[in-house]
Amino acid sequence: MANEHPKSDPATYDVIGRGYASRRVPDPRIAAHIWSALGDAKRICNVGAGAGSYEPRDREVIAVEPSREMIAQRHDRRQVVRARAESLPFADGTFDAAMALLTVHHWEDLAAGIAELRRIAPLRVLFTFDPLRQNDFWLARDYLPEIQELELARAPRIETLVDLLGGAEVRVVPIPWDCTDGFQAASWRRPEAYLNPQTRASISTLAMLPEALVECAIERLAADLKSGAWARRNQALLDRDEMDYSYRLLVSREGGASATPR
Repeated sequence: MANEHPKSDPATYDVIGRGYASRRVPDPRIAAHIWSALGDAKRICNVGAGAGSYEPRDREVIAVEPSREMIAQRHDRRQVVRARAESLPFADGTFDAAMALLTVHHWEDLAAGIAELRRIAPLRVLFTFDPLRQNDFWLARDYLPEIQELELARAPRIETLVDLLGGAEVRVVPIPWDCTDGFQAASWRRPEAYLNPQTRASISTLAMLPEALVECAIERLAADLKSGAWARRNQALLDRDEMDYSYRLLVSREGGASATPR
């Protein structure tokens, strides 16, 4: 299956990735979901590894990452390979598990990348999001509807991923209100965070949208925070400890059955 979605060049992370490790701090609750999905896998390949978020320290992990900037921010560069997901330099079945976390929407050729994951490991763990539900998040719904348009253009549907994986269990990953990671919806109950340019700098979607468009939206958000309009509109969120904002964990085992995406 050819991938019809345009992707951002991986070199983009040589620009927007600066300071990434300090702003995208792994959240322990999300880590628990990922590490549980890895089961007893001892030898793991982290594809599209970035700065190494969510790599379990008690396993042998080989990281694959195309961006020099992201590799430079890793705590340990001894076991990292500069390569792309679509062409992994490993023999068949080299690993017990392969994981790909918030990365598949950046791949040039999705089908080739997933085929490579299947080739190198019998267990695949993907952390991603459902682009069909981006408007569930108030930032897209009320301020930047262009977010959903962009995500629909670049991010694969959950059903597509399940199909390419040859079946997968799809698990909901709720986002805690005080999430330490800095991905798009991480600050859903802390809207003032999006006023900070440093917060926005580590969200690839915002980096890909026209700067003037984003600045205008952020000005409207700032005005709504000052007037109380945001709080009135989002009253139901204020007492929530976690939210489902369409982030999903796909767990695929060779020969395993497919689960219905949710």
